[in-house]
This record gives sequence, structure tokens and C-alpha cells, in this order.
Amino acid sequence: SQAARDRVPRVDPYGFERPEDFDYASYEEFFSTYLVILTRRAIKWSKLLKGSNSVQKSMKVKRYIRKGVPLEHRARVWMGVSGAQAQMEQNPGYYHRLLKGERNDSLEEAIRTDINRTFPDNVKFRKTADPCLQKTLYNVLLAYGHHNQGVGYCQCYVQKPGVRKPKGTNMLGMNFIAGYLILITKNEEESFWLLDALVGRILPDYYSPAMLGLKTDQEVLGELVRMKTPAVAELMEGHGVLWTLVVSRWFICLFIDVLPVETVLRIWDCLFNEGSKVIFRVALTLIKQHQAFILEATSFADICDKFKQITKGNFVTECHTFMQKIFSEPGSLSMTTITKLRESCRAKLLTQ
Repeated sequence: SQAARDRVPRVDPYGFERPEDFDYASYEEFFSTYLVILTRRAIKWSKLLKGSNSVQKSMKVKRYIRKGVPLEHRARVWMGVSGAQAQMEQNPGYYHRLLKGERNDSLEEAIRTDINRTFPDNVKFRKTADPCLQKTLYNVLLAYGHHNQGVGYCQCYVQKPGVRKPKGTNMLGMNFIAGYLILITKNEEESFWLLDALVGRILPDYYSPAMLGLKTDQEVLGELVRMKTPAVAELMEGHGVLWTLVVSRWFICLFIDVLPVETVLRIWDCLFNEGSKVIFRVALTLIKQHQAFILEATSFADICDKFKQITKGNFVTECHTFMQKIFSEPGSLSMTTITKLRESCRAKLLTQ
């Protein structure tokens, strides 16, 4: 273990410091295998993208994305399949005009307050970093707040599973999502347009003041669990555990700060291409894979703790196998089914 600790860098390729309890030996074993896969995928992607200015959706691209996008091609692929590239090209200079627009003191103050607490474990977001990404993050969030005034800048207070006191809340929001986009694209304007793709099109109403889309999809997950793993749904209902308490972080942060960084990025590869259905596939896979473990729970607090535990360990670290699982483990999951469930869950929430 000490030998692995000496060989594996303390800071990952994205700038995140590895936690104190990081399993260096298991990670080294996994990564030696994954590196071979990455190398093979990089060769295939280079051939696919050769001589092409943009990436268009197709069955071949979908297949390639599910098998993983190499870091050097990730920004280009995300921009292409999400529609962000087209939006940017159709609106030249728009991003920079937003930054020079009318001042909004409350928006600026809300963003400024959050900047220092965005990724404190990432060396690239520290004031001592050169370049420091805090200014880039501020610009992207400010421009988006002006662009989508119905959302502005969304701050979400998320209850930690199993903790009922106010001090158990975490401030999570668009800052973390924008931060990930900046780490991948290394480009302010591209990060802005990708944020617009996520917030405006892929996840509508997730970050609006009422957060109706977010609340709806958490209820949809509950219905899908009732269909696919009814015993877990019965356990949750029996102990009065609301889905929002155990999965809100999954949805709000799109698994940032929940799953390992590389796994999150592999999920986002598919999210940008296939849409929000991917979030349900990930959530269902985590629950279904650990059904027996979850069903051992005997209390409210125990259930919450089980849901924290299922997002850790080798199953989620080994991202390539994990991604194969999300497209097989939950079984059939049509967009028609999700749309119908969204309609009924949304109507129920509105009547409440």
C-alpha cells in the first residue's frame, strides 16, 4: 500500500487532492488495466475525428461515447453532441457582451460568496494557483445569470443523508457543475455554452427557483424503483424516508462529490449525448446492484447510511465496468416511460 502511495500522484489529473482514506493500491490495480482501454479508445477516437471540425450525433458516436471519451477529445465531443457548439457559432460575441452588460449587485454578491467554497480540495481553484480558475468560474456564472434570468444563480442547500439539523446542510449548486466544465474545456466561453446546454435543455427546471424539474425527477426515480426493485421502495416507505433526502445530491450535482471524478466524467459523456435518462440509469444501477445491502437496514438512519455507502468502493471506482453496468443492470428504460412518469409526478407535485 505504501509503495502504491509513492507511485500514484497525490493530486489527480484534474487537480483534486486525493482524500486521506484513498485506497492507493486498489486504484493502481484498476488504473493499470484502464490505461490500456484508454489508449485503445484514444486511437479509435483520433481516427473518427480526423479531418472533421465538429462531432455529430450518430449510432457510431453513441457507441463510442458509451465506451469512453479520452480527456483530450472530451471538450470537443461534449460541445458537438450537446448542441453547445452550434449555439456558440450562431451567437458570436454574445458571451463577452453578457460580461460587459448591466450590473446586478445581488447576483454578483451571491456568486462571489460561493467562489471560495467551490472545490476547496482542488489546487487549480485556490487563490495561490497560477492561473487561478476562480475568476474564470466567476465570469461563467455571472454571464449565465444574465443570460438566463429565470434561473439567475442557483444555490441549493442540500441535507446530508441521516442528518436532520440545519448544520447538516451543504451549499451545492451550479458553481460545482460550471467548475467541472472549466476543468475539462479550459475555456470560459465553451463552459458557458455547455452550462446552457445542461441547465436550459438537458435538465430543464432543475435550477429554477421552484426546482420543479428536480423535484419531479426525484419522484420519478421513486416510481422506477417501485417498478424495478419493489422491496427497496417498500423499505423506504416503511421507515418514512423521502427520496429527496437520499438522492438530492445525485441529481443536483450530477454525481459531483458523490462518485469518483473519472466516473462522473464518464457519466457526463453519455449525459450530453443521450440526455437526462442517463441519470436514472446510474441511480437505478447503484440501487439495484446494492439491493441486498440496502435491505439490511433496520432504521431511518441506517437507510440513509446505506445510501452513502453504495457510492463508495471498487464498484464505482472501476468506471469502465460501471458504465457497462448502467446500460444493462436497470433493464429496459424508455423515454416514453420516463415522460409519462414525469407528467404524473409533476401533476401530483403541483396539486400539493
